[in-house]
Amino acid sequence: VLDASWYPPKERNARQEFKERHIPGASFFDIEECRDKSSPYDFMLPSESHFADYVGGLGVSNDTHVVVYDGDEVGTFYAPRAWWMFRAFGHKEVSVLNGGFKNWVKEGHPVTAEVTQPTPAVFKARLNRALVKTFEEMVQNVSSLKFQVVDSRPEGRFRGTELDQGLESGHIPGAVNIPFHSFLSETGHEKSIEEIQEIFHEKKVDLSKPLTATCRKGVTACQIALAAFLCGKRDVAVYDGSWSEWFHRAPPHYKVSESKRSKA
Repeated sequence: VLDASWYPPKERNARQEFKERHIPGASFFDIEECRDKSSPYDFMLPSESHFADYVGGLGVSNDTHVVVYDGDEVGTFYAPRAWWMFRAFGHKEVSVLNGGFKNWVKEGHPVTAEVTQPTPAVFKARLNRALVKTFEEMVQNVSSLKFQVVDSRPEGRFRGTELDQGLESGHIPGAVNIPFHSFLSETGHEKSIEEIQEIFHEKKVDLSKPLTATCRKGVTACQIALAAFLCGKRDVAVYDGSWSEWFHRAPPHYKVSESKRSKA
């Protein structure tokens, strides 16, 4: 069991909260450590060897069933990112705790401050490139339309009418907007498969065809991949760089924004 919580430093301290209370036997999955620190973009996938060494140190082998959760108030926020990372590196036995830590506590399940030291294990990672899209592939897709693109950010950031954590916002041409919280119930649990299928259907997203998810920094995009996975679609790719990279690298006409149009 891995606690994959992360919060803006000024708001909450995920590691400190883990030390104070967590699911018994859980280890802390530090997304700040398990990433490509040489990249200018947040939370990019680490190398195969980095990931293997990191999760091996948490006691995860290729035979381990991993369950990830986080403590976000919405129910699930960073856990799907950790879930997708494991799948991207070839690990299929990985689950997300439905409802997250807040519902675990609400339902009266045990918590502890005792930190266990996992026995190190050997994990062999092999990146499944079909689950990861690069900037170059996203640029090519603008004209080729080989795969559908779903953006999981709030509508205002997708449309370009509000700043996206300090960045001018907007979206990739051809992308469809489904805010990630659309898939969560008021309690923070995943909606039913029927409800999730209807959400995709309403947005004219065909789950029988190739699909890539994007967001601000490759985190809530993984909620799209998880929702589709629950519907039986297990091959949703994530654009790892997402808007953080696209904003800095894409030509101006490849950044669709209502605010720019209104200024013009």
